[in-house]
Amino acid sequence: METAWNFISRPENLKRITPGHMGFEIHTPNLPDIMYPGMIIEYTVRPFAGIPMRWVTEITHVRENRYFVDEQRIGPYRMWHHEHSIERIDGGVLMKDIVSYQPPFGPIGQIANSLFIRRQLQKIFSYRERALVGIFGEFPA
Repeated sequence: METAWNFISRPENLKRITPGHMGFEIHTPNLPDIMYPGMIIEYTVRPFAGIPMRWVTEITHVRENRYFVDEQRIGPYRMWHHEHSIERIDGGVLMKDIVSYQPPFGPIGQIANSLFIRRQLQKIFSYRERALVGIFGEFPA
């Protein structure tokens, strides 16, 4: 649990588990070693056609060795709430991402969500899963 927590709660590790094509860059200087409630992190992402977008999130909740929540303050979504959690299970640790979001631009955003946003998010989190397996190893079946 402690190893998993120490990895997911370190802001600089976000880039290690984000696909390269997203152009993910953290711009917040002097990031601490561990996330805390109220922490603001500013990034650049390139989610659509390589166009850079500013994304600012706030860490709103932290329960050490259990979960933290980031919420978008400025960025590509109308609303973004992302809970990163870990729990001890037989033989290892289960990491989960629970994401609630609303695309921008009302009905146009809903259409875009159906056409590509939802699939893009699924691909990003599939990549994250593979990256974590590469770092920590496969869970024994």
